[in-house]
Amino acid sequence: MTYKKFLPILEVTIIVGLAIFPIMLTMPYRAYVYLSWEGAYRLSEGQLPFRDFGLPVGGMYWVVPAIFFKIFGAQVITLLKVQAFLNILSGLAFRSILKTVGVNPIVSVTSVLLYCISYSFQNFWPWYNHSVFVYGFIAVAFVLKAILKDDWKRGWVLLLLGAVFTFFSFFTKQDGGGLIFVICAFLLVYNSYVEKRWRPLAIYTGGVFLFIAIAVLFFSQYDFNYWFNHGQKPHNARISAGEIIKGFLGESQWLKFYLFIIVLLAISKFTNWKNFVRDRRYIIFLLLTLGILCMAAIIQITSYTPAFGNMFFHSFAFAFILNELVTRLNLKANVKILLPVLLGGVLLWWSQLPWEYLERMFFKGESRGSIVSSDDNENVVTMYNFKLSEENATGEQRKWVSSDLHVLKGMSMPASSIGGIERILKMDVVRRKKDIKVLNMSELTFLAAEIPYSLERNPKAPLWHHLGVGMFNAQLRMYEDRIRNNYYDLVIFEYVPTYNNLFPFAVRDALKADYQLSDTFDAPRSGSRPGTIEVYVKKQ
Repeated sequence: MTYKKFLPILEVTIIVGLAIFPIMLTMPYRAYVYLSWEGAYRLSEGQLPFRDFGLPVGGMYWVVPAIFFKIFGAQVITLLKVQAFLNILSGLAFRSILKTVGVNPIVSVTSVLLYCISYSFQNFWPWYNHSVFVYGFIAVAFVLKAILKDDWKRGWVLLLLGAVFTFFSFFTKQDGGGLIFVICAFLLVYNSYVEKRWRPLAIYTGGVFLFIAIAVLFFSQYDFNYWFNHGQKPHNARISAGEIIKGFLGESQWLKFYLFIIVLLAISKFTNWKNFVRDRRYIIFLLLTLGILCMAAIIQITSYTPAFGNMFFHSFAFAFILNELVTRLNLKANVKILLPVLLGGVLLWWSQLPWEYLERMFFKGESRGSIVSSDDNENVVTMYNFKLSEENATGEQRKWVSSDLHVLKGMSMPASSIGGIERILKMDVVRRKKDIKVLNMSELTFLAAEIPYSLERNPKAPLWHHLGVGMFNAQLRMYEDRIRNNYYDLVIFEYVPTYNNLFPFAVRDALKADYQLSDTFDAPRSGSRPGTIEVYVKKQ
């Protein structure tokens, strides 16, 4: 097999292999996965955002998970399959972008490996701050093909597909989707200026606004204003120029380093403005890379969780820089030598990620942050325990166990959490009462399928109970009034004291006043931020 045929196969193998790897493991239950599960479950049961529940985002994020729930069932492990699918789409979109801008095949393989390890592999659970860029990069891939393939008989179809996925991106998360739109529109403005054809820009922008207008008109018959918390405080812009400048100048070492190198490479290529600006393939790749760096600098402020949510910028910058070096240095080394060196270099550069899995095989976790004694009872101080941390045995995932519950197949949890869930399922109010009214403000949202109970259809009731993020004072007052009037038969509340109202503290205060605490157990959380599940019933 020639390398021309082998390299594309290797790229796809890397993309698919790293995407499906987490499905093969027994995974610990993940914080925040409860939100992904409930949204997907609601949509799979026929509910719609803004009609049946409130959302601070567009709702597109839950569409693919809902489809997978219909196909594979509403198990937590189905979310891993969702993310594997999205990571494959994301990797293929990135590969398509590199092919369209003419990146060297060896550079493309190396960059795909970097993209998968540094970005996709860290995102093995679905989250809207990741899905927004999956749709976004697919949109970019379509727009680039429309620009650079010079086949305008089907170019308008590619532009409309780019517009559709830009719309998907925006209705997943408005900041990322908006920035993807700006990048695509800017690339089309440049191409229209050079080619003296403005119709492609009009088709793309017109398509985006058309699709958004259709969605807004449809959802405006419901409580669509909930998305932007319109009409009540707080209504704060997530974009702050001061915070972006602070994050860029105060941190962002890699972003600034890449920007510096890319600007140097661009200046060294510049000899004549007219010739420089008309090198379409080069300028589009340059503008795209600079746009990605700008987007990463903004996203790290507007979408600050998870901390690695903007790691995609490494791959775009690396591809541009390495492609320039390979071209300018005229590297014609044997592919059998150059390819392993580049792939090995990337693996060494990002070895900390796979090492997290291998480390457990070589180091014992007991000494981390705890007092340890030698065989002769001497106190042992190492780099791992010179600082002591509070004991949190529940958070040690290596001690978690599997559950027999169908919805938790393939998942592990703290034994205390599983025991508490089993006690909930055996409660009289759960076993004997039909049409039970449940308020579940916890990470155990999957109990809606396991008990089961019906999820309330109310556009004023939020899917997301984080006060100031997913719900606000108007929703808080609704819950307080209901608790005061004994509306719920069962309340499952999670108390996480180290998070700012992840589940509203005021609701817990109301429960303590008007309901009876029936049970408590550890929440399925890892790390240094433990939580407690509190089970409340009506006072006798």
